[in-house]
Amino acid sequence: MPESNATMDKIVSLAKRRGFVFQSSEIYGGQAGAWDYGPLGVELKNRIARFWWKEMTQLHDDIVGIDAAILMHPRVWEASGHVENFTDPLVDCKKCKQRFRADQIDPEKLARKECPDCGGELTDTRKFNLMFKTNIGPVDDGSGLIYLRPETAQGIYVNFRNIVQSNRMKIPFGIAQVGKAFRNEIVTKNFIFRTCEFEQMEMQYFVKPGDDEKYFEYWREQRWAYYAKLGVHMDKLRWHRHGPDELAHYAKDAYDIEYEFPMGFKELEGVHNRTNYDLSRHQQFSGKDLQYIDQDNGNERYIPYIIETSAGLTRQLLMVLCDAYEEQKVADKGNDDDFRTVLHIHPSLAPVTVAVLPLMKKDGLAELAQDIRQELKEEYSTDYDQSGAIGRRYRRHDEIGTPYCVTIDYQTKEDNTVTVRDRDSMAQDRIHTTALPEYLRSKIKSYKRV
Repeated sequence: MPESNATMDKIVSLAKRRGFVFQSSEIYGGQAGAWDYGPLGVELKNRIARFWWKEMTQLHDDIVGIDAAILMHPRVWEASGHVENFTDPLVDCKKCKQRFRADQIDPEKLARKECPDCGGELTDTRKFNLMFKTNIGPVDDGSGLIYLRPETAQGIYVNFRNIVQSNRMKIPFGIAQVGKAFRNEIVTKNFIFRTCEFEQMEMQYFVKPGDDEKYFEYWREQRWAYYAKLGVHMDKLRWHRHGPDELAHYAKDAYDIEYEFPMGFKELEGVHNRTNYDLSRHQQFSGKDLQYIDQDNGNERYIPYIIETSAGLTRQLLMVLCDAYEEQKVADKGNDDDFRTVLHIHPSLAPVTVAVLPLMKKDGLAELAQDIRQELKEEYSTDYDQSGAIGRRYRRHDEIGTPYCVTIDYQTKEDNTVTVRDRDSMAQDRIHTTALPEYLRSKIKSYKRV
């Protein structure tokens, strides 16, 4: 029997085979650190982003959204400390020419300057800034230096005053954003886990100094509960608290939520107490007053503290694929049909919610199926599949995580009922077509992974 646990090789293979993720520029040999999201991948990615956005903005009355520009004034990154501090320690092997982050090499080997791959001699450690530089304007003489943003948070901070004034926000409140970020990583690896171009889902929560520890714990609870709503295995998640040597220069306290990927526990998202560092620096560098005026407390003025929740969208997509993947023995016939590969993706996230399958192409069943699909597609992401035996079609949709398959057969012509097959349990219910939308709504709302 095949092992039921996901491996990175299996995830990569499925992702390419079924149109979730492709190597960027593959026909030219590929571009390291960059990936393209295919028809199913972009649907899954967008659904995760919408799930997060609803969680942050729709379900929290005190959080609003923003979409800041990728290109920002270079002084933003001086104020934030990225120009000076956003570096990784870099070493090269003189023998095999491999490049490594020094902080990810065994300390004893690093002390001996010994390559972890071939045992050759390593160069001295040097700092490597992770920001991508480019030029804006017609002349590339250095005067148009600009950076691709390495995080989305600074776009929130520089708009703090605009949002307070335009939306009459009162502390405590938050600003959420989903957007692209770019980091010139020394080493890109583990598929889409560490890449040069990625997407972040960040929320910055502004609080009164002194209230920061209370809200820090509040947001730790909120972010942990979010993953339970996603339907992932909670026993594969853990907290990692940053020690004194790990804390960023702006942080008072920091925790990571880590998930047990096939390559071990890795960071999914960070919850950070950033104090008033960011707004204080932007006030200093811009010369603009970024203090909050508390009109409900005698016009008290202060620079707010910030509690940050920062999650990687593409890392969450990888987590969903790894967590949902299973190989199951479903029969004992001594052939390939004994097993199925299934993705137990939450129905709210699945790229295809409902597959509509006519039992046969003939006798008007295909036309009936198309009519039913038209009725469902306003509310759900649907797919129509009439190719091959019905069992093979079920298997194809199991592999991409489609939670429900609706089969139209000859009985449908007699009494207007259809068979609805549940992906996880493989159980089938006979439902009247008029009751189908409400049936699916109820199943999705009450979904619990088997």
